[in-house]
Amino acid sequence: MAQLGWIIGICSILLFAIVNLYTSNLLTDCYRSPHPVTGKRNYSYMETVRSNLGGKMYIISGFVQYSNLVGPAIGYTITTAISAATIRKVNCFHQNGTANSCRFSTNPYMIGFGIVQIILSQIPNFHKLSWLSILAATMSFGYASIGAGLSLATVIHGKGKSTSLTGSSKIQSTSKNLLTKLVALGNIALATGYSQIALEIQDSLRSSPPENKAMKRANKMGISTMTIFFLTCACSGYAAFGTETPGNILLSSGFKEPFWLIDLANVFIMVHLVGAYQVVLQPIFRVVETWASQRWPNSCFINGEYPMNIGKMKFSISFFRVVWRSILVVILTILAMAMPFFNDMLALLGGIGFWPLTIYFPVEMYIARKKIKKGTRRWFGLKTMSLVFMLLAMGIVCAAILGLNEALHKYHPFKYKV
Repeated sequence: MAQLGWIIGICSILLFAIVNLYTSNLLTDCYRSPHPVTGKRNYSYMETVRSNLGGKMYIISGFVQYSNLVGPAIGYTITTAISAATIRKVNCFHQNGTANSCRFSTNPYMIGFGIVQIILSQIPNFHKLSWLSILAATMSFGYASIGAGLSLATVIHGKGKSTSLTGSSKIQSTSKNLLTKLVALGNIALATGYSQIALEIQDSLRSSPPENKAMKRANKMGISTMTIFFLTCACSGYAAFGTETPGNILLSSGFKEPFWLIDLANVFIMVHLVGAYQVVLQPIFRVVETWASQRWPNSCFINGEYPMNIGKMKFSISFFRVVWRSILVVILTILAMAMPFFNDMLALLGGIGFWPLTIYFPVEMYIARKKIKKGTRRWFGLKTMSLVFMLLAMGIVCAAILGLNEALHKYHPFKYKV
């Protein structure tokens, strides 16, 4: 909001939500093939692409989807470490005053987070634990409510800072203003991304009327709720901080008091992201392990399972799973330590993932499914929407890369402090 202002900011959030809802409904009609009600189920996004667009697009969609899962894992590592360092920083300010230079490295917290994830990654089907989604929803509601509440309290007490209708800064050049606006749009794109999990949610429905009708109602309810939450948090934060609004008002550059409430909010963030990290990496674990098992079916190192008991807990361990999952977590942790730049990293992820997964593939599958003729008004409208968002995504990616390059010159890798 600080970069976009009231008009562009609110309109952008609403636009992304409307487009997301529209393309999610297109995707919903592609869940079964060839008929949307009686056809064969497609249990994943990639299977749906293969059924409607063929093997070549299946491979491309898989590459984009799994690449887009690695990015959030790096982002979660960065955010968790900054939240941990923020707790220490806020407590330092509370004890010594805000005039003190309370700066702390995020590296120890990233290493600690990586160690925790190496351990959790060995738990089979961690992402399917029933309590995980409940915990994530509770934590999200908790820290979002704290952020919005503190922002509203700041405004009510008359301490809110000046805002702008357009978000333009007189200090920055026109090109710099454009780049910051594109980065902000990338953050919105990442936050509103929904399509990767839509089909998995639909697969869990066994309803009457058919799944596609029930799922369209779920899409409408879920995206509407998400949009209201985003607008509440974005508008309240902007009203409190104005043009100086940080990327995350709960992190080190945001609120300082009451310190215990800021600490609690950051604990909520950390707990949420510990589980979210595993959710985004489990599909990558699964696809690599399935490929390795098929490639070397007689390998004891890859396929061997060794039962173990810890108290009443019974589970099996695989040497390949331990080695490969640990290596992946270590690599992602090192990348996070080298590039701990919050906003530009989120914008890059949003720019890369939003257009192909939320716009391009749903539109192309719907055109193929409905056999929409080339040159018709509906075909032209769908293609125009896809083209506009492709150009926007390219602009976001370029702006994010420029922002990351600027940050790399400003901060030294592995030496980031908050």
